Amino acid sequence: MRAIGKTKATVMMNRFVAKKFLVLVLLAASLLAPAADAQQPSAPSGGAQQVAQDGAGEQRPPAAEPFVRTELFFGAEKPDGTEIGKDEFRRFLKEEITRRFPDGLTVLTGTGQFRDAENDKIIREKSMVLILLYPLVAWKESNEKIEQIRKAYKERFKQQSVLRVDDPRPVLVSF
Repeated sequence: MRAIGKTKATVMMNRFVAKKFLVLVLLAASLLAPAADAQQPSAPSGGAQQVAQDGAGEQRPPAAEPFVRTELFFGAEKPDGTEIGKDEFRRFLKEEITRRFPDGLTVLTGTGQFRDAENDKIIREKSMVLILLYPLVAWKESNEKIEQIRKAYKERFKQQSVLRVDDPRPVLVSF
């Protein structure tokens, strides 16, 4: 009789330990998943694609497609202190950007600022913000085109950088 009681107690204890282990595994996975997503480059994650396809399917307009949004921030001051003129930027827009993204884009003008690390000084300058929306299925090809635009701008206007911001969540777009 005691042997049966010990066996039953052992089985119950094993079940308890197994449940605790499962809870710990799920907790660890939930804590590690955001860290893994944060290390991804600017490519949308598969999870984001699935959410866009599953969750929004019922709410999306009939013709809506998942698109990716990228913003590029172009400084408008050359190293010699002269400003990149409207005509110069329009020419760059036509030659480098529009030919890569002929279906559409948006350019906003504004004033940006950054801290010059060498002089610990705040630098303010005119800037242009390019907003691109492109199909999620064309992410890889679009990514290459965006990097070509950044490189061309830095070379043509002797810029240190062109800030790039990618939203990893697909947006639904309809025309």
